[in-house]
Amino acid sequence: MRVPTLILWRSKSLLFASKSLLAEHPVSIESLICPSPQVPAGYSDFPSWFRSYHDGRPRGPLWRGKKLLGKEALFVILGLKRFKDDDEKADKFIKTHVLRLLKMDMIAVLNELERQEEVHLAVKMFKVIQKQDWYKPDVFLYKDLIVSLARRKNMDDVMVLWESMKKEDLFPDSQTYTEVIRGFLQYGSPGDAMNIYEDMKKSPDLPEQLPFRILLKGLLPHPLLRNRVKQDFEEIFPDQHVYDPPQEIFGLR
Repeated sequence: MRVPTLILWRSKSLLFASKSLLAEHPVSIESLICPSPQVPAGYSDFPSWFRSYHDGRPRGPLWRGKKLLGKEALFVILGLKRFKDDDEKADKFIKTHVLRLLKMDMIAVLNELERQEEVHLAVKMFKVIQKQDWYKPDVFLYKDLIVSLARRKNMDDVMVLWESMKKEDLFPDSQTYTEVIRGFLQYGSPGDAMNIYEDMKKSPDLPEQLPFRILLKGLLPHPLLRNRVKQDFEEIFPDQHVYDPPQEIFGLR
């Protein structure tokens, strides 16, 4: 089948025009693959359609998270969620599939379970990771689990991880202390909150104000405990002020 001469002539004309455009406005390879390229200085007549180029892939953490999860990791996540109400089947699934994962896949499964708010499954996965030969104590692995559990007021599970963390000579950051102290206060256990406070005082890192202020507010019905915290706060932060509400509010007069 012969192609009409007119079509060939138009194709050559378009090809020549595109080459002329590129010759007048050279474009780097980086700018071609960038979704939102910067317009070079002096190229005010750069085509507007080129700046809005997008390759169709999702951006941000969602895309990066998908890339980090392999087929084996996704299969394990689905399996753990399927058997989460059956401990016997879950333990068998862990022996046959979870233990076969590589280090990075195990960490990816743990992070994804936390992201999906499957906290109890994440704790189970963390215990599997602790038994691996390559495991090294990491306070940030503890932090995400403890904070998630504390926000759900699962304080018994929090203390199990807390004691395990102490045995590994790890000290959490200020956010972890804050969430656990707040969790115990909301749980109605000011004594346990004070125990966490005493652990915080032993930390080699200088404490921040937020855990103190959470305690000072939560211990208003317990003036003796509150005075202890207030004295420590004024010694560590001498330039800060502590608000004391009228005692009549709590029937102390």
